[in-house]
Amino acid sequence: MVSRSAAFAAGVCLLLGFRIFISWARRSGHRLFQPASAEGDCWNLWELLLASFLTLFAELAFIRWMAVEIRVFAYFKNLVLLLCFLGFGIGCALARSRIRWLTSCTALFGLLLVARWPHQKALEGLSQNLGAAADINIWGGLANWDWSRFLLAAALAGVLLLLLAYVFIPLGQKVSRQMDLAPNALTAYSWNLAGSLAGILVFFAVCRLMLSPALWLGTVLAGFALLQRTPRERWLMASLIVPLALLLHDPATADHFNLWTPYQQIEFTRMHYPDGDFAGANVEVNHIGYQTIVDLSPEYLRRHPGVMKEAPEDNPYNLPFRFAPAHPAVLIVGAGSGDDVAGAVRHGARLVDAVDIDPGIIQLGRRAHPEHPYDSPGVKVHLGDARAFLKRTTRHYDLIIFALLDSHTQFSDYSNMRIDNFVYTMESLREARQHLAPDGVLFVKFNVARPWLGQRLQNMLTRAFGKPPVVFFADSSYSVSATCFVISNSGQVQTALARDAELSRFVSAGPGFPKNDKVVSTTDDWPYLYQQGRWIPRTYYSLGGLVIVLALALYWQIPEVRQRVPSLFFFSMGGGFLLLETQVISRLALYFGTTWQVNGVVLSVLLSTLLAANAVIERQRRPWPARWIVAGLLLGLAGAYWFPFERLGESAAMAGWISAAVFCVPVFFAGLLFAREFRLTASPSAALGANMLGAVAGGLLENISLITGMRALLLLAAGLYCLAALGLSLQRESGAPSAASPQAQPAAMAKN
Repeated sequence: MVSRSAAFAAGVCLLLGFRIFISWARRSGHRLFQPASAEGDCWNLWELLLASFLTLFAELAFIRWMAVEIRVFAYFKNLVLLLCFLGFGIGCALARSRIRWLTSCTALFGLLLVARWPHQKALEGLSQNLGAAADINIWGGLANWDWSRFLLAAALAGVLLLLLAYVFIPLGQKVSRQMDLAPNALTAYSWNLAGSLAGILVFFAVCRLMLSPALWLGTVLAGFALLQRTPRERWLMASLIVPLALLLHDPATADHFNLWTPYQQIEFTRMHYPDGDFAGANVEVNHIGYQTIVDLSPEYLRRHPGVMKEAPEDNPYNLPFRFAPAHPAVLIVGAGSGDDVAGAVRHGARLVDAVDIDPGIIQLGRRAHPEHPYDSPGVKVHLGDARAFLKRTTRHYDLIIFALLDSHTQFSDYSNMRIDNFVYTMESLREARQHLAPDGVLFVKFNVARPWLGQRLQNMLTRAFGKPPVVFFADSSYSVSATCFVISNSGQVQTALARDAELSRFVSAGPGFPKNDKVVSTTDDWPYLYQQGRWIPRTYYSLGGLVIVLALALYWQIPEVRQRVPSLFFFSMGGGFLLLETQVISRLALYFGTTWQVNGVVLSVLLSTLLAANAVIERQRRPWPARWIVAGLLLGLAGAYWFPFERLGESAAMAGWISAAVFCVPVFFAGLLFAREFRLTASPSAALGANMLGAVAGGLLENISLITGMRALLLLAAGLYCLAALGLSLQRESGAPSAASPQAQPAAMAKN
C-alpha cells in the first residue's frame, strides 16, 4: 500500500518534470497550449457547452473540496464561490487575450500542494486563527482574538483564494470568447445556461455516487484537455491527471479509510484490543473529531469492565431512556453511525424512527457498528433532512432525541447556513413539541462550546414549552460528552427524577445557564444558531474585505477596465440574482430539507426559468418595454416578500411547490430583463464579466441577513434591480443603443 507521503512525493516529482519539459519546449521554439491571440477563432457550440459545463462543475467541486481540506472555508463557503465568480469574471474581461491554461493549471496544483501537504497542523492553525472570535462559534476556533495571528492567517487565505480565482480565468475566457463570436448572443447565452445546468446535475450525481475528489478534479483537467487546440496540447494537459491522482491519494485499509458522502468527507478509524476484540472507532469530518462508535452492550462491558469510568446508565447514550416511559416509541434525528439507535434497541423501544441526512454515515453504521442496531426489526431508517421529516411525519413519540445534531463544519451549497440550522429554530422546536405523546420527552444533546450558545438553547426551549428545561452535563470516558436539555409537555421529567434518586443527584450537578433575555433566539428567518447576536462578526468583515481587495487587485490589472467602467445594469443584475437565488434555496430547504437533491432541483429550476425567459425574448418581434418588465419584477419580489408562507397548511410537499412557484415569478422577470439587454449588447463578454462581478458583490451583501434576517434580502434584491433600471436609464441618456431603441434594430438584423 502506497502511503500518502510517498504518493505526494511522486506527484511533486511528476509536476517538476512536467514544468521542466514545458520550459524546454518554450526555449526550443515550440508553441504549446493556446496561440498568443484570439485571431483565427470561430464560433464553436461544442466549446461553449463544454466550458459552461466545466465552470459550474468546477465551482461546486472546489466549494466541497476546499471546505474539507481547509476547514475554515466550511464556515465561509460562499468565499470560495465568490472567488470562482471573480476568476470567471476576470476571464470574461480578458476574452481577447491569450487563454491562460498554464496559469490555471499552475494555480490548481498550487492549491493541491498546499491543501494536501502531508502535515496538516499548519492548515488547522489557519482555521483556528481565522475563526478566532468570541461572537461566533466555530468548532476548534480560538476564543481570543489576536490580530497578528489573524493577519498572518488572512494573508495565507488570500494566497489560496487568489490561486482559486486564477483556476477559473481560462473558463471565463473560453465562454466569453464564444459569446462574442456567436451569431446570436442570446442563443449563445441559452446554450451557456444549458451547459451550466448539465454541470450542476452531473456534479450532484457524482456526489450521490460518493465518488472521490480525484475523479471530480480529474474531470476538470480532462475538460481542460478537450478544450485544447491540437492533439499534442490535449495529451500534455491530460498527462496532468496522473500527478493530480497521486496528490489526492489516500491509503485505505479495512480499519482506516476515507469516504466522500454527498455532504462531507468521513475518515473512519477502527481500534482493536490486542486479542482482536473491538475497542472503538473514530469518525472524523473535515479532519476534526465528529462521532465515536462504541459498544455499550452488557456483554461487551462485562468483557471489558474498566473501559468506562462512569456507570453505564449515566452514559449519554443511555441517559435519555431514564426519563422516558417504558418501551417507548422513539424518534432520533441525527441518528448517524447508530450509537443512539443502539441505546434505543437495548432499552426495548417498540419502534425507532432513525433520521439522518447522510447516506454515507448510515451505510457506515450498518457495516461498522458492533451492536448492529440498524438490523433490528423495530428500527426504520429515514434518509433525509431532520426538519423536513418533522414537517412530514404524523406520528407521536414517547421520546424525541436531538442526537448531537451540531454539524459544525457543514453548510449547504450556495448559502452561508449549516445544514442543521433550521433544526434549531423556534418553529422547529414547536414542531417537535407537537409530535410528543402526552407524556413524551424531548431530549436535546449538544456540544456547547460557548455559554451564550447554551443560554440560547435553554431560552428557546423555555419559550417553546412555557417552562424551563432540565439542563445537565453528561461526560464519558469511553463515548462522548454533551450538555443535555430535557423537557416534556407533562410532568414526566419531574416524575422520572422523583422516582430515581441517583438520577436526581446526577442532574443536580449540571451546569445550567443563567436566564439571559438578551441572547437572541433563532427563527426560520434568522437561523444563525452559531452566531451570538444580530450583527456581522468581525471575522466576516475581515474576510469580506479580503475578497474586495483581491477583486480590485485583479480587476484593475486589465487594461480595458481602466478605460471603461463595468456596466451598472449587468453588475446590478448579477448582485440581485444571487440574493434572489439564496432566498429560493433557503425557503425550499424549510419544506424539502437542505439535501443535495433539493439544491440540485432548486438550481435546475432557476436555470430552466432563465431558459424560458430567453425563449420568450427570442420569439418577440418587438421587445417589451423595459419599464413593464421592471414593474413585473418588483411586483414579483413584493409578492414573495409578503406571501403568507406560514399559512400553506400541513403538506410540506404542497407548500414547497407553491413556494417555488411564487419565487419563479421574479426569477422569470429578472431573466426577461437580462435577456432583453444581453441580446443586443455590443460586447457580450464585457456584459458577462460585469454580471459575475455583481454576483461577487451580491455574495458579500448576503451577509447583511446576519443582521436583518433572510427575508430582508428580498428588499435588498429589489434595490439592486432598481439600480439596474437606473443603469438602463443612464445608458439611454448617454445615447447608447438599447433593445428597444431604433438604432438597435439594424444592429439586431445584422447580428442575426
